[in-house]
Amino acid sequence: MTTTLATYPFLNILLHTGPRNVLETEWLGFAGSTDFRTALVEALRLARQHRVTGWVADDRHLGPVRPKDLEWTHSAVLQPLSELGVLRFAHLESEEALNRLIINGMYQTAVPGLAYEFRHFTLLAEARAWAAG
Repeated sequence: MTTTLATYPFLNILLHTGPRNVLETEWLGFAGSTDFRTALVEALRLARQHRVTGWVADDRHLGPVRPKDLEWTHSAVLQPLSELGVLRFAHLESEEALNRLIINGMYQTAVPGLAYEFRHFTLLAEARAWAAG
């Protein structure tokens, strides 16, 4: 079952419940630094509240992200997910080439130090199924 936990003009935060709960961030467009960080802090809080073990980051429609916000994401979101018990993180890449390059660079740096499995996907259904597995 899928429930919308929060919605912003630039992001939907969804919860997929089942044997393993999965939180999904569905980016809809650009978010300035303050909105970007506020929304991700809320997503992290919801992940903790619902005891998720999977996360789907649907970045396909995410607008440009500043490097300082990506650095913040690494320390304030990606690292704490390990402490929450997240086992699998599924990523759907941005459709915008420069954004994809910048974000993938951040993930390449971050992933070796994370305690959960990380994979890139092109199909949302596959990402959801894997994150819940």
